[in-house]
Amino acid sequence: MRTIETIKSGRNYKAVSVGNINQIIEHELPMGPNVIRGKVFVGQAVGATGSELSFQTLVPGQDSGFLHTHKTHEELYIILRGEGTYQVDGEQFPVSEGTIVRVSPDGRRALKNTGSENLTMLCIQYRANSFSEADSPMTDGNILADPLVW
Repeated sequence: MRTIETIKSGRNYKAVSVGNINQIIEHELPMGPNVIRGKVFVGQAVGATGSELSFQTLVPGQDSGFLHTHKTHEELYIILRGEGTYQVDGEQFPVSEGTIVRVSPDGRRALKNTGSENLTMLCIQYRANSFSEADSPMTDGNILADPLVW
């Protein structure tokens, strides 16, 4: 079983590694009496305070195992590798590398690998309706006058 490795941390950051994309399958996530192979949550490991994120790899023919919803979290599913079928509220559509799916908390969702290679995705969870117009990356960011030194 692969574990999350801390690379470096400081007052305002923490960097970790879950391994390369082919090694996601080596993680195991205990969920009640079951263990989900190929899934790893990373939010707590990096000290995230406004979101949770996870990586998951599904082998050919594997699905996420269950439909689920959330109480308050919206999710973004980003397909990094492979192809499959995503379903929300009974509707199904194809997904592949580069596909991004946003699902509201009440959306009944699941993912299945329908390809011949592993499907790997990144899922980002955050509180729904928590951003306002003032949270735009164009208005929230500050470009500093300090010189960039490598």
